[in-house]
Amino acid sequence: MTANKRIAVGGFQHETNTFAPHLAPFAAFQRADSWPGLTAGDRLFDVMAGLNIPLSGFIERATGQGHDLLPLLWCSAEPSSYVTRDAFERIADMFCGGLRAAQSLDAVYLDLHGAMVTEHHEDGEGELLRRVREIVGPELPVVISLDLHANVTAQMVACSDAMTIYRTYPHLDMAETGARAYDLSAQLMSGKSLHKSMRKIPFLFPLTSQCTDFDPCKSIYHGLTGLSSNPGVSNVDFASGFPPADIEECGAAVVAYGADSAAVDLAVDRVYRQVLDEEANFDFDLLTPDQAIARAMQNNTAKPVVLADAQDNPGAGATSDTTGLLESLVRNGARQALLAVLYDPEVADRAHAAGIGAVIEAALGARMGFAGVEPYHGRFEVEALGDGRFVFTGAMNLNSHAELGNMALLRVVDDNSEVRVIVGSTRAQCLDLAMIRHLGIEPTAQKIVAVKSTVHFRADFDPIAAETLVVLAPGANYCRLTDMAYENLRAGIRLEPLGPVHAG
Repeated sequence: MTANKRIAVGGFQHETNTFAPHLAPFAAFQRADSWPGLTAGDRLFDVMAGLNIPLSGFIERATGQGHDLLPLLWCSAEPSSYVTRDAFERIADMFCGGLRAAQSLDAVYLDLHGAMVTEHHEDGEGELLRRVREIVGPELPVVISLDLHANVTAQMVACSDAMTIYRTYPHLDMAETGARAYDLSAQLMSGKSLHKSMRKIPFLFPLTSQCTDFDPCKSIYHGLTGLSSNPGVSNVDFASGFPPADIEECGAAVVAYGADSAAVDLAVDRVYRQVLDEEANFDFDLLTPDQAIARAMQNNTAKPVVLADAQDNPGAGATSDTTGLLESLVRNGARQALLAVLYDPEVADRAHAAGIGAVIEAALGARMGFAGVEPYHGRFEVEALGDGRFVFTGAMNLNSHAELGNMALLRVVDDNSEVRVIVGSTRAQCLDLAMIRHLGIEPTAQKIVAVKSTVHFRADFDPIAAETLVVLAPGANYCRLTDMAYENLRAGIRLEPLGPVHAG
């Protein structure tokens, strides 16, 4: 392949939980949080350098091969409900305008999520790719990378020439996935034709069952590398889907690419059959808050028990402000217990105004309007304050600079318990120990550490934990999929492993 190809690159990331109460406006994509804010032009290369983000991996691999890259833009927003029409159209216009102005392109690479739903399009990525394809024509290679939780659609496959998908959850291989996308781009730019194949899985399974640290996902994902090296096959991936998305094509899918159509189809079929054979094993123990706390309080080791407040995970679009687990910790008399991070910018600001050592009365949480959730009313001592600016130290977000706004460590004033809660001004999944240490408290010194996360926390927290328990407290990231009132989901798919068939 001739060096110095010209490749347009960019990214547009959003994971949409259509059951959440809050939208994603344009401003949500502009601001930095756990990842950089909207960035365009040459500055993109500096912002992406050294980060575990797909676009970073693609840039490093492509520039290392001597290619010229045309930076479009990259942006993301914390998962939520629908991306507003205004936000999607403004960002899509930026992409399309950049492509229309470009000359002599040899390929396009886009770092996408695969589970974006907008106010006017069920398939946000498919619609963006349709517009891109209209601009660049049918022959120019268009390659994308997707999140492991992508709801891969027929239009995404049709409008791109190849895709790669994360193979780890927690997502430790995001940059690597972007680098694999470059490898497929290189094949296409050299003139090779890649056959594409996709099969949807006929059942949904929750995020708690999608962790690749445990079987069955561990074995399924481990096998993808070997299948991708078979003769005639360039890449095989499995997207396990994002269930809290009420769209027709919600759910898991197997996708593959390669020069030999028969070999590609066979690889897809093998993964498909493996997933179906494991259907009964896509399950995970879920405990009530009281059950989990009682078990955690029996721990006599020097390590904390970690409780995952999985249904209130902002990384899956939940509000991060429900108070069920906090209330249960106090009511059960938990000691040396910490909960992180509860979203309440008003209380965080009040704590900063009051200062360290002050005691404030507050109705904490329940700011976002998730049905049935009430604030936790209490008195809180302000023990530490932070500005939300720190560098992530865990493998998933390593080297990313957090911009989370005012944060506060509050102790619940209660004679019968010892419970602390970290309150934040930005919805941000607690997936990194630095989010806690930023406030001067050491998580390994606690007896109980509760995190508003589903799986991503495991990369950094499991190594310090005596035990990790998944808690079924209120939140918009439903772990029991039959609790969701789907209206747009296609008929015939099972709503959980071996579960009831959706009537449509």
